[in-house]
Amino acid sequence: MKFPCSGLCLFFLLLSISLHPLSRAEVINLTEDTFSDKVKEKDTVWFVQFCVPWCKHCKNLGTLWEDLGRAVEGEDEIEIGQVDCSTSKSICTKVDIHSYPTFKLFYDGEEIEKYKGKRDVESLKAFVLDEAEKAAKGKLDSDKDSL
Repeated sequence: MKFPCSGLCLFFLLLSISLHPLSRAEVINLTEDTFSDKVKEKDTVWFVQFCVPWCKHCKNLGTLWEDLGRAVEGEDEIEIGQVDCSTSKSICTKVDIHSYPTFKLFYDGEEIEKYKGKRDVESLKAFVLDEAEKAAKGKLDSDKDSL
């Protein structure tokens, strides 16, 4: 049996999938293989959550980190990442993680701030946007100084 619209139907199906972004937020899992290169990306702020699967406080966050990823989606030069300290212990040791969850901001490979505020999307988003603006301003100021 031949379906006359099968090619056309498939085309429209693929088109509709590509036009509607998936509901999953853009949270990037960072590992021992990827962490250093990612947080060193030029002119990019990385807001990273450090957790372990067995931590009650991490579990209580629910979808907070994914919700934050959706909230900052489309913001220039801001990335949301997460590190599982149970499988990437060397990263967590290197960046001095002693409790979970811990939230840290990195810019051009350097840790610039540890987040200590409220754990809700609005507060986290305001923090990362403010710190990204400060980082960009600092970059512009240092570029002017080098002229």
